[in-house]
Amino acid sequence: MGEIQRPGALYQQVAAEIRSGIAAGEYKPGSPLPSESQLIERYKVSRPTVRKAIAALRAEGLIEVIHGKGSYVRALPAPAVTIERTITRSGKTFRTGHHAWEQTETPAIYRTATTATTGPLLGLAEGEALFGVDRLLADPDTGTRALHTVLIPFATADQAEQLAEAPDTDPEQIYAILTAAGHKLTWHETVSARMPLPDERSTLNTPDATPILHTACVTHGTDDRPLILEELRASADRAQVAYRITADTSRRINAVRD
Repeated sequence: MGEIQRPGALYQQVAAEIRSGIAAGEYKPGSPLPSESQLIERYKVSRPTVRKAIAALRAEGLIEVIHGKGSYVRALPAPAVTIERTITRSGKTFRTGHHAWEQTETPAIYRTATTATTGPLLGLAEGEALFGVDRLLADPDTGTRALHTVLIPFATADQAEQLAEAPDTDPEQIYAILTAAGHKLTWHETVSARMPLPDERSTLNTPDATPILHTACVTHGTDDRPLILEELRASADRAQVAYRITADTSRRINAVRD
């Protein structure tokens, strides 16, 4: 391939060509990229341009640079653990899919307020008072870490005195408390991926240029009112989430005759 003709800055053109080669299988996962000198010759560009292109691809997570060896297409191994996003109930006892995960630190309890993101999920305006509880969890088999946060509106805690006195009650027990308070519980969860904040990256041992999975699960009570919000974050190279999907039977509405 001769001189490149793509639009954009020269290093972006080189990065785009290499990215296309990775997508097409020319450069396979785990294999080395051509050397700097070979890329310079191939694309007819300067060494600084090649280095900027390599840095851009590294920031995207497509390649890794091994000191003294060169640049390699990043291998994407299967995630070490699957987090089953299930909630089951037996009598008065609830169990989540990550029930067996271990707490590695004492939960951190604090007072906070709804934000522009969490407020709508909880059906509250921004700035409403909440209890917050942060837990660092670890899978006992793989050591994979996850950050778990529970946000409890004061209005929910007012209905269940135990939550006001002990916001760090385990989520499974919170479900039982809310059920005992008369709520018929349902859950709604969204999943997204984003780049980690610096503290998340260090806590979760997330590699460079690797996103995290972020689940947001809202527990709804009577009249579909949001009661609590749980957030779970894990490094996307270590974990994946799984769901069991069932079909609901549609309810037929019959007319009431006089």
